[in-house]
Amino acid sequence: MSEIQNRINDDVKTAMRSKDKDRLGVLRLITAAFKQKEVDERIELDDTMVLAIMNKMTKQIRDSIDQFEKAGRDDLAAKEAFELNIIQEYLPAQLTEDEISQIIAECVEASGAESAKDMGKVMGLLKPRLQGRADMGKVSGLVKQQLS
Repeated sequence: MSEIQNRINDDVKTAMRSKDKDRLGVLRLITAAFKQKEVDERIELDDTMVLAIMNKMTKQIRDSIDQFEKAGRDDLAAKEAFELNIIQEYLPAQLTEDEISQIIAECVEASGAESAKDMGKVMGLLKPRLQGRADMGKVSGLVKQQLS
């Protein structure tokens, strides 16, 4: 079991003991997503896979928050923001734009990329290094900028 999963499982127990129902609900949502992936693919998750699942969850929650705010449902947007905050507690610290640009430059050089056609090579090198530490949508835009 991954280190992040162990931390979350310990926090589930703590939330149960302290009767923190809101936090417990979010933690159970996370563990259910992990278990679903393990059962579907008959694998044991490592930290990289766990981070990928959690990144997907944060992206979905951000989209939900946007939709709820556009619809004027601030109550639901606040609930989703609470979930997002808890999930982000388990993600690695986010990199600054300067740090991301530095890593992109290294990967562009390592891959020998010269134009936007080589973006796949660069993204292939970046994903394992930035998983959970940066929004890959923004990273993609930065890579396009550097390659054009």
